[in-house]
Amino acid sequence: MLTKKQHELICFIADRLDDTGVSPSFEEMKDALDLKSKSGVHRLISALEERGFLRRLPNRARALEVLRMPERGETKKKPVVPTIGGASASPAKSLPEPANDVIEVPLHGRIAAGTPIEALEGTEILPVPAALLGPGEHYALEVAGDSMVEAGIFDGDYALIRRAAEARDGEIVVALIDDAEATLKYFRREGGMIRLDPANRSYDPQRYRPDQVQVQGRLAGLLRRY
Repeated sequence: MLTKKQHELICFIADRLDDTGVSPSFEEMKDALDLKSKSGVHRLISALEERGFLRRLPNRARALEVLRMPERGETKKKPVVPTIGGASASPAKSLPEPANDVIEVPLHGRIAAGTPIEALEGTEILPVPAALLGPGEHYALEVAGDSMVEAGIFDGDYALIRRAAEARDGEIVVALIDDAEATLKYFRREGGMIRLDPANRSYDPQRYRPDQVQVQGRLAGLLRRY
């Protein structure tokens, strides 16, 4: 069974191919289905590919092939309400639709959770569930190293960062050191110095003059692949 949105999308693509011979753009599909972002279209297309309804043609932009069509009325059915003594029982409560809103944030390379390494190189896009992000501008970094494991941050995780130029003591931040290297650490002030603390007893705190450290953002969340 297809969801309502999957059914709407395959029908929209098929109709457009019949009319023009060209697949609709992701922007057109997003608008036609009243989705908030193109990542929702990507997700629907992937689901239709897995179910054998669509195929992406390699090395061609906007190239989709409809392999088969569902019945036009084929969508997920509503649950049947049982009857008791000829009278309808209390309607079954419908489950809420899952929160599938996705926000695309820039993914800027890898960041050290150990010895500082160069960061913020290159830009890709990482789809992130909107529920993980609050207000503000965000970006993502792939974590390299194990110095923050006691804070639950592991090598290969994606750190979701809210852009900020300041931080309070005890917050986990992206700190740019000497305009060259970045690291993910707890931020603390110690006298006239900035101390960047790891969350791993095998590592020592790092101390810098305030002019050496620029806060680039505060940790807002994590994504992990299994």
